[in-house]
Amino acid sequence: MRHGPIPGARGRVRPLTLLGDPILHQACEDVTGHGPELAALVEDLFATMYAARGVGLAANQIGEPVRVFVYDCPDDEDVRHLGHVVNPSLVQADGVVVRGPEGCLSLPGLEAGTERFDHAVVEGFTVAGEPVTVHGTGFFARCLQHEMDHLDGRVYADRVRGWRRRRLMRQVARASWSR
Repeated sequence: MRHGPIPGARGRVRPLTLLGDPILHQACEDVTGHGPELAALVEDLFATMYAARGVGLAANQIGEPVRVFVYDCPDDEDVRHLGHVVNPSLVQADGVVVRGPEGCLSLPGLEAGTERFDHAVVEGFTVAGEPVTVHGTGFFARCLQHEMDHLDGRVYADRVRGWRRRRLMRQVARASWSR
């Protein structure tokens, strides 16, 4: 049974930033204050992620170039991981490298085989400024690395190589949302 408010229930759904917008290829700035504006941003991130049926969302994906992301993502054992991280750092990414299908709310409807480590650890802070460490394995580790890439100005398409990249870029060019 869940105790407490549902993440995103008080947030507003914001438009998603799509591939082609320069904000997706710029490193995000550190958050400098933990107050009501940050709490509202986290709520908006959850509301937007849920509306788009995603498992993670970084602030720059809704036009805010700050180091914050949210997640509601299962791991390979189908254990649900729910939370947010402010000013995160990827402190560990190791284990087996797995190429798996990866999509992104900023590239709607597309996916490509992308290599990621099957274990990741992210450290940062909660919206209240409390330290937090998030451990991920399997699909959840992929999610953590994906969101960290966003905050560093990268999208998963930047990691795809060879024929997979050529195919993905052809799909991007044909997509109705592409600029």
